[in-house]
Amino acid sequence: MTRPVTRPKNCSPSRHSVPLLLTATLAASALTGCGDQASLPKNADTGPDPTLPNAKSSTIPTVNIAPARGWPEGRKPAPSPGLTVTAYATGLDHPRWLHVLPNGDVLVAETNGPERPSDKSGIKGWVMTQVQRRAGATSPSADRITLLRGMTPEGLAETKSPFLTGLHSPFGMALVGADFYVANTDAVLKFPYSQGAISITGAGVKLEDLPAGPINHHWTKDLVASPDGSKLYASVGSNSNVAENGIENEINRAAILEIDRHSGKSRVFASGLRNPNGLSWNPTTHDLWCVVNERDELGSDLVPDYMTSVKDGAFYGWPYSYYGQHIDTRTPEQKPDLVKSAIKPDYALGAHTASLGLTFNTSNALPARFAGGAFVGQHGSWNRIPLSGYKVVFIPFSQGRPSGSPQDVLTGFVDADGNAFGRPVGIAIDKTGALLVADDVGNTIWRVTAAPTQQTNAAPQQ
Repeated sequence: MTRPVTRPKNCSPSRHSVPLLLTATLAASALTGCGDQASLPKNADTGPDPTLPNAKSSTIPTVNIAPARGWPEGRKPAPSPGLTVTAYATGLDHPRWLHVLPNGDVLVAETNGPERPSDKSGIKGWVMTQVQRRAGATSPSADRITLLRGMTPEGLAETKSPFLTGLHSPFGMALVGADFYVANTDAVLKFPYSQGAISITGAGVKLEDLPAGPINHHWTKDLVASPDGSKLYASVGSNSNVAENGIENEINRAAILEIDRHSGKSRVFASGLRNPNGLSWNPTTHDLWCVVNERDELGSDLVPDYMTSVKDGAFYGWPYSYYGQHIDTRTPEQKPDLVKSAIKPDYALGAHTASLGLTFNTSNALPARFAGGAFVGQHGSWNRIPLSGYKVVFIPFSQGRPSGSPQDVLTGFVDADGNAFGRPVGIAIDKTGALLVADDVGNTIWRVTAAPTQQTNAAPQQ
């Protein structure tokens, strides 16, 4: 539960010059929560048809972040009724992404952003660095994938060991046969893998470059293999909020790239997706889905992050429009003909929730109400009053489509004083059917299972 932040009375511009005002007020607002406050009713910004109020653009953006504290002794997230949560692995170094191997081993990408000198320049870059530091996101990247194996009677991983080291801000992972792929921030690499191996020591072979460079605003690159194993799909976020760094720096960004696994040749599969992550195949319709972090600085109620099916060749609006064809007047240029083709997303997940993790529930081990839907890890807002996200939610599905309101699965990451004990990121279903959650502030992998007295699903919905 979070406590609403009262807007300070001194948030309005005064006679001071704009540059000085930006420097002083943005720095202060990172501590005070100064800015526009949300006014929509609960869940009005979620679902297939969210409420989209008028944009509130201002010189001084809303800045409100939950300071990263880590979990006090004896504390852990709060599961919803019928569930229980335990720590599967602790003492990790900024764990962000998960991949479960066929033999049940769990791989954890311990990672953080690379050096991005051009993304930190100017007043805005300096302020965002302070925001990231407050959120616990400025530590050097471990550049490591760690392997977790087995389980003790207490529920902890029996072994925790380095699986692959010397990477460059790794994130997405995929296994096809004996080929293990890692999406570094700047390239997809291929490594040889043998089932049951506890480590990979051989050098990787670069399959394809990914957009990076001195800006590299959204550095996380997710990765998933096609069902037949012939293709890889890599998500690449934008190099800006709304193309303010120049559209020339957005080539092959705000997109999902399709990479031929044999030739390494790539193409843009879908575009206009500001920061896509959580690439997952819908087990019912067999189409690709993702979650997307939408643009900032249009007010606490805009723009909702979303989850959507991803169609080949489709355009989803960024930077020219949002949530279909709602024009963003801040873009350096307008493209009305392109906006006419923009596709409305399938399901809104709430404004500024920073939804990053997505996985469909193919398990029969969780309570029946979780059959056939999708779990979403919401890393949490910085550009909203009050805070949003900072939890794991479940979206019910029916016949392969979202069919109800978001349901809380794991909460309690933020205390009543607005401090973040943890922040959920990547999520996955392990071989037993439990839900795994990577917590990059708590440095923990949480494991969510049915409470002992709960009836589980008779069978996973297909």
